[in-house]
Amino acid sequence: MSPGFLPGLDLSRALYTDAVAPLLAAGRRPVPHAAALLGPGSEVLGFDTDRSTDHGWGPRLQLFVADSGERGRVLDMLADGLPDRVRGWPTRFAPGDGPPGTWLPDADAPDGRHRVEVLDLGDWFRGQVGFDPRGGVTTADWLATPAQRLAETVGGAVFHDDTGELTGVRKRLAWYPGDVWRYVLACQWQRVSQEEAFPGRCAEVGDPLGARVVAARLVRDLMRLALLLSRRYPPYSKWLGSAFSRLPEAEALTPPLSRGLDADAGALAEACSLLAAWQNRTGLAESLDTGLRPFHDRPWPVLDSARFTRALLERIGDPALVGRPPVGAVDQFVDSTDALTRPEVFRSLEP
Repeated sequence: MSPGFLPGLDLSRALYTDAVAPLLAAGRRPVPHAAALLGPGSEVLGFDTDRSTDHGWGPRLQLFVADSGERGRVLDMLADGLPDRVRGWPTRFAPGDGPPGTWLPDADAPDGRHRVEVLDLGDWFRGQVGFDPRGGVTTADWLATPAQRLAETVGGAVFHDDTGELTGVRKRLAWYPGDVWRYVLACQWQRVSQEEAFPGRCAEVGDPLGARVVAARLVRDLMRLALLLSRRYPPYSKWLGSAFSRLPEAEALTPPLSRGLDADAGALAEACSLLAAWQNRTGLAESLDTGLRPFHDRPWPVLDSARFTRALLERIGDPALVGRPPVGAVDQFVDSTDALTRPEVFRSLEP
């Protein structure tokens, strides 16, 4: 019988404080290191529940050790001294019955292994975001990195950091620089502007299913826009709604967005207007009229969202962004999971 659920970040913190840190302290000499839980996993973003325990979840963390010789010594210490359980959960994992790569906590498995990864920090960053941000982050780096990957890097928790290097990089990556933020927002408004009149037109020609498909795309884009306005990296689809629901502004936005899923053009326009007012409050661009208007002579209201794209672009001074087409960061023009989870692919994509 499994022990009671506790959030994965709490469990991983206990793994470090109760088991790993004492091992490192008991060695013949201290091991400078950082300890954290970062990267993929629902617990890193704080969305794990009891359901998460059915695969891949459990006491795990990363140990960042700069010296390669010390990394080998730490692995030996963990192999010999890691306790069987932490807070009732096995510290070793065995392959599960699911797809390849599925691991489950199992204290009794003869082929079980712990999930304390002992790594070089630069190698981890290159595998996570495709570059080592300790050397600086360029505008091109920001645009080439999916928001999900950034969320996984600045989310989670750092349990220990001798040099402060990991903490410093996470602080640097916490949010886009001002002009990159303006550009990404402008491109999100551009996406909305290109389809905001379509649900009404689809419905008019007797295509209710098509109207709902377009409406769902718009709702997704507006939810991502809300997260960007709130300085939160939008996560991938499974957690987009959960992240959105935690915003204070979600209370006002959820009703029109929910009606919008039924291809209610007026509700979608209402949500656009609320988000436009929010942008005005940020001061990132010229404040614009948030009133609705017809699309040409057609009888459904729109915000004319492209106005907000132009207002943001006009405030950008970064030479790498001035005059750049409003295509956006990589996950604003690419929607392939295989592309957005492979650094060698997403780093190679140019609009």
